[in-house]
Amino acid sequence: MESLKNATVIVTGASSGIGKATALAVARRGANVVVADLDDSGAGAVVEQIEALGVQALAIHSDVGDDNAFSVLRDETLTEFGRVDVVMNNAGVLTRGLPEEIPVAEWERVLNINLMSVVRSNAVFLPILLEQGSGHLVNTASFAGLYSYAYDRTPYAASKAAIVQLSEALVLYLRPRGIGVTVLCPGPVETNIMASIRTFGQETATRGPGAQFGIKQPEEVGELVAEAIVANTFMLPTDNQVVDVLVDRARDWDGFITKSIAAWADTPIRPVPQSGASL
Repeated sequence: MESLKNATVIVTGASSGIGKATALAVARRGANVVVADLDDSGAGAVVEQIEALGVQALAIHSDVGDDNAFSVLRDETLTEFGRVDVVMNNAGVLTRGLPEEIPVAEWERVLNINLMSVVRSNAVFLPILLEQGSGHLVNTASFAGLYSYAYDRTPYAASKAAIVQLSEALVLYLRPRGIGVTVLCPGPVETNIMASIRTFGQETATRGPGAQFGIKQPEEVGELVAEAIVANTFMLPTDNQVVDVLVDRARDWDGFITKSIAAWADTPIRPVPQSGASL
């Protein structure tokens, strides 16, 4: 997209963190924004901030784990704004536990919210974007979907890896049809995702993706997303140092795993607080 001015942008998980920051970033570029979230109070506050920028905004209560959530988003958005230009699938949950201690039901919950929400979103919004021959999708994945740096978040990592692959398939199909796709892969970002984390079995001390990755602020990430939409950028990591990690792994995957195991054994693990950086 050449410009976000007068575009209609839907952001799920938009009451806080990266979703909120992106909603405000696109609004500053002239977009009207649908703020979709379970947190009605938080979504309403974001709408007020957006409207103060001189554009329109709409808060919609949305549980992306529900089969009907995106049909409601579509209908209310079209009623209010008459079109859909950008959909950011950003809502997600995190769970923690050793691989043998996370129940199957928890796997199903995480995959339903993190991955199947994107599938349901596509089913509702792709026909609209394809018919108009323009638009953009943003799918939030994670460094955890690019390489394994911990073993206590397997459902989350698996869901995010699937989003990366789904997004890559989509861009091959959609870009020739005038529709852009961005897959956002955050490293450590100061969000509140840890506040709602579920823990199973013994407490684990969560590892991050590497000491070289500093914690980013959501506002910085929101700006990156808005710029990526306009530039039609596909892969959007929050820290380009991740490329070096991926190249190192690609050269010798078994050697990379051996080094990772040795590093885990030698480096003390610091517990992550219940609220703070998403990892």
